[in-house]
Amino acid sequence: MKAKTITTLFLDIGGVLLTNGWGQEQRNAAIKHFKLDGDELNERHHLTFDTYESGKLTLSEYLKRVVFYEKRPFSEAAFIKFMFKQSLPYPDAITFFKELKKAHQLKVIAVSNEGRELNTHRVSKYKLNELFDAFASSSFVHLRKPDADIFKMAIDIAQTDPENIIYIDDRHMFVEVAITLGMHGIHHKELETTKQQLKKFGLT
Repeated sequence: MKAKTITTLFLDIGGVLLTNGWGQEQRNAAIKHFKLDGDELNERHHLTFDTYESGKLTLSEYLKRVVFYEKRPFSEAAFIKFMFKQSLPYPDAITFFKELKKAHQLKVIAVSNEGRELNTHRVSKYKLNELFDAFASSSFVHLRKPDADIFKMAIDIAQTDPENIIYIDDRHMFVEVAITLGMHGIHHKELETTKQQLKKFGLT
């Protein structure tokens, strides 16, 4: 497969370029730090987080359902500050994809399930707008993976035929959905194996 057949990358953010924004590991850290009931927080989180990631709740509204449904000895602002601090970069991955984009003049589109405030913070903090040409983030487009419609919307935004796109995600199911739409897919486990997969498409 020649490199010229791939013109566009669709990339997940959490698990590929950065740690997850608010996954189990990040929630466990908050539970420990703020001395919260983990079972209660996680149950409430799972009941409402999809709504937040779909852009139908603000972060403040989400936290009122999950943490501040009762009086706490800490403020919402302190909790949000702690949440944001949990997002850490994978610098080698960010640098690699920036260099790959430049070397092959690729379009790069984010296809990510993230709440608006978390997404905006992460993009700004780690200058992801220097890598991405557009963001099909769930909270912006009101669609979440694995809904095929978010991928179809990203294809429309990119104005690229699916056969010319590679989608990279750490969730295997999401890669499978992308493949059903005619895209190429790479299940990201760690950067070196993803680089080896990209070489098969002539992208080095």
